[in-house]
Amino acid sequence: MGLLLKVGINIDLIHSALIAFLTISSIIILINKVPEINKLFPNYSLQLGGLIGNTSFLGIPIAIALLPTDTINHTIGFDLGTTLFSWIFGPYLLQNANDNYFLNFKKLLISILSSPASRGIIGVLIIYLLGLEDVVGNFLWLPARVVISIAIIVVGSRLGIIANNKKISIQFEKTILYSVLLKLLLLPVLIYLICQILNFQVNDTVALVLQAATPSAISTILMAEAYQINRDLAAKTLFITTLISVITIPLLASFIIS
Repeated sequence: MGLLLKVGINIDLIHSALIAFLTISSIIILINKVPEINKLFPNYSLQLGGLIGNTSFLGIPIAIALLPTDTINHTIGFDLGTTLFSWIFGPYLLQNANDNYFLNFKKLLISILSSPASRGIIGVLIIYLLGLEDVVGNFLWLPARVVISIAIIVVGSRLGIIANNKKISIQFEKTILYSVLLKLLLLPVLIYLICQILNFQVNDTVALVLQAATPSAISTILMAEAYQINRDLAAKTLFITTLISVITIPLLASFIIS
């Protein structure tokens, strides 16, 4: 809310949210409709790990540190689209049990309202309706930056816990390799091509590609743990993508800027 109120909601945010949401949705459908591709991603934990990035706790801080403030709407928009997909459809995909889930509008509405991204948007819209966007935006700007800094520490702590599990940190299964490639290379390249087709400016393109190139999100572990499904795979994917992203994110940014 603090970030959105500070920079405002505009068409850039909406465009970026749609790009993220529709791209992830299309890839999920493609993976599960094409048998040859589905063999590379045999379960939804691997699919989500290869598509849902740590856009909130890592992508936004990186964008704030490296890019001009006027690109933050693209950054937050991509995070919004990713987060909405993750928390609306992630639980359904992992459970994969209730075929009538999409017809159950009550459950779908609860999923949407439970999303951190949608809660932030609703809060911002209420503030705008009350005409308090400037006052509240300035009030929340500093806490927002503090929370983001703390979020980075949380990510580091979580990775430390994972690293202590030698089984997770040492073993590298072949199936995880495809999720790593999808998350750190294929998805960012696809987003880059989309930005080129839509004729985005360089900084805007960098903002979206950096978000797409973030390592797997902690939410993938949270959902895997909540439903007791492929917890080790989710943890390994997060751990390995986070380590490798230290190299791939700067390389992608340098490539686009150059």
